[in-house]
Amino acid sequence: MVAKWIETVTGSLEQKKQYKQYKARIEALPEPYRSTARAFERYFMYFGGVTDGDTLITMFGDFADLWERAAVDGTPVRAIVGDNPVDFAEDFARAYNGAQWIDKERTRLTKAIDDATGGGERGTGA
Repeated sequence: MVAKWIETVTGSLEQKKQYKQYKARIEALPEPYRSTARAFERYFMYFGGVTDGDTLITMFGDFADLWERAAVDGTPVRAIVGDNPVDFAEDFARAYNGAQWIDKERTRLTKAIDDATGGGERGTGA
């Protein structure tokens, strides 16, 4: 019971271990893959907003797999990310449909508007 409580407060110890392994995999990449992966990782932290640890760990594991394979094959970075790295990052993150921090606010906004308009009269301007 105590272990479950600690995990609830601090997060999954297994997920922390997997995240450290992911970080080590990224650090082991040769350039330009390492700096590219780091740049995308930073963007994911701001864009993705995934709050489910399992989803996040899966996404990062797949992301590391992608760059490790590219490094082994010698695939140019631009051949993977294309001309618009932002589109690539956002498409990649969207493929992992875990819970996001914004979900709660979306629900709250919808409820507030429904409450303000008397139960959700849509399209009437009221």
